[in-house]
Parts: sequence; structure tokens; C-alpha cells
Amino acid sequence: MGILVVYETVEGQTRKIAQFAESAVRQAGLDVIAHNTADTTKPVSFADVEKVILAAPVHERRHPKVFEAFIAANLPELAARNTLMLSVSLKAAFPDSLEEAEDFLIEMKMRTGFTPDAEALVAGAVRGKSYDYYAAMIIQHVVMRNRDYELHNGEREFTDWDALGTKISEFLGSKSGSRPTAGQG
Repeated sequence: MGILVVYETVEGQTRKIAQFAESAVRQAGLDVIAHNTADTTKPVSFADVEKVILAAPVHERRHPKVFEAFIAANLPELAARNTLMLSVSLKAAFPDSLEEAEDFLIEMKMRTGFTPDAEALVAGAVRGKSYDYYAAMIIQHVVMRNRDYELHNGEREFTDWDALGTKISEFLGSKSGSRPTAGQG
């Protein structure tokens, strides 16, 4: 059985999450193909693909337009397969903003006409060194709402790797066994 991992990344955390998913698929003994939707020159094939894991970050209340366009353009192929959508956002990191993180996913489903078989709201990361002044203020005062958080070497990762590994294992149908570690892939 082949698993297709389709993702787009903006700051790198979703790429790390996609690599984590790829590693989980390999550890389950399955073939995996990865496709970054930002690479619009690379064709993607659904031949021999039974399941699809989709992963994209949320910025300014939405997933990347190219990622959403990929989903809309491949609705029949995706509908014919079991799918897991990983929606990555900082809002997913905190209980008081989970509802807003869910809204981002609902809005994507409305725009694309696609409803995945399984979904997960995945907490992202703060990359302090990569922001200009304006972006840093938005992160601090809007996204993080002045929450206290420490940056380690200019970043803070909120992704719960154990929960993500469990979700992916459940999706793959192998609830037991070892989960990959963050950064494998």
C-alpha cells in the first residue's frame, strides 16, 4: 500500500511535520511518496496510493492558496482515498484558541469543497529570528495574545509529537508499535 504525503510549508515547521509523517509511514512498513505543493512543476501521481496525509500551516487565517488549489484540483482523486488532514497553527497550541484553529479548517473545507476522513489540529512553532518587526508584533500581540513563552535559540516549538504520532499511527491502521521521533525523515 502506498501513502502520499502532500504538504506545504511557510516557515519550516510543516515540512518537519511532513517528514515526521513520512518516517511514521516507513516505520509502519509502507511505501511513501512526498509532494510539496509549492513545487508546481512537479507532477503528482495517485497511482498505487491508498491513503493521503495532507499537511499545511495556517497564516492569516488560511492555509496556503497553492495548497488549497491542489486540493480543489484533485478532489476526485482525494475522494477516492482515505485522507488525513493536519492543520498546523499556533492557535492549536492552546485550549482557549482551539475553536479558532478549528474555524481555519472549516473555512478551508468550505473553500475547497473537500472533507477529509480524519483531521488533526497540530500546534506549530514560533520562529523568532525569521520575523520582521511587524510580524513579531502580530505574533506577540495577536497570535500569542501576550502569553508568556520562552524562545530557545530564537524559536519555540509547540508541536505535540507524541499525539501527532498516535494520530498518524491510528490513520495508518497500526495503533501499536514505535512512533518516529521528531526530525526523523
